[in-house]
Amino acid sequence: MQRVEREIERLIKEIDYDEVTRLFNMLSGGKRLRAKLILKIAPEHEKAPLLAAIVELIHGASLLHDDVIDESITRRGVASVNATDGSKTAVMLGDILYSKAFTELVEFDRDIAKSIASSVTALSKGEMQDVKMADEFNEDEEKYLDMLYLKTATLIEAAAYASALLVGKDADKYGVYGKNLGLSFQIIDDILDITADSATLGKPAMNDFVEGKCTLPYIYLYKKLNDQDKKRLKSSHAKYIDESEVLWIKQKMQEHKSVESSFELAKKLSNEAMLAVKDDQELIDILQTMIKRSY
Repeated sequence: MQRVEREIERLIKEIDYDEVTRLFNMLSGGKRLRAKLILKIAPEHEKAPLLAAIVELIHGASLLHDDVIDESITRRGVASVNATDGSKTAVMLGDILYSKAFTELVEFDRDIAKSIASSVTALSKGEMQDVKMADEFNEDEEKYLDMLYLKTATLIEAAAYASALLVGKDADKYGVYGKNLGLSFQIIDDILDITADSATLGKPAMNDFVEGKCTLPYIYLYKKLNDQDKKRLKSSHAKYIDESEVLWIKQKMQEHKSVESSFELAKKLSNEAMLAVKDDQELIDILQTMIKRSY
């Protein structure tokens, strides 16, 4: 990963603007899941660290825009760029990171560049769908999973697909792995938003529902409730909910096993991903570690 960090540092330095360097350093690394995935699939290829750095710049740009859209004041437990320097600055920094990433991407084979670039279009479309879906309570599981795929899984899918192309592996199989890893990862994140505390999350617990996001546990819960309780759940959507309402929602989820049902889908997707790369133990280990983040 040191090679990736050096590439990221070089790309940021080439932008040649101290303000960008200062703001980028505030983003606080993160898990670097996409970069690690690229290095696992193409460990010996000389361009793998650069590809990983490009994908991390794209991911960083998407988070900057995401925080502006969600009006989030924290990211990874620290103040977000939009909170400290304003939304205009956060959007412009995101644009610079996207542009720099695309500038570097043209150095790669056309199919590799196209897979990464196309995923950014899908990611942006998913972000728009996410915002639109928050306007009202969504009870449609398929619609939610489609949005989740676009917003979260496409860049991971593209990272796996592109790195497999880089070293002549079966890109379609690695693409399946990346897609299902991305979906599983986000479903686990959705579960943790309900089951983990604020200190662990670095943001208020059950914040998704307050922001209008009906994640899988809420969709599964809604399907099980009687008409009166459905109205009650809907009435709490996209607004501040007090402790008694939080407790009621959690009790109902426990009663109807909504979190467990969501976890079962994440496990199913993970199993399909492991099957796609059954001979690659390191990639299987990534999935198993990710699944263990829950509970």
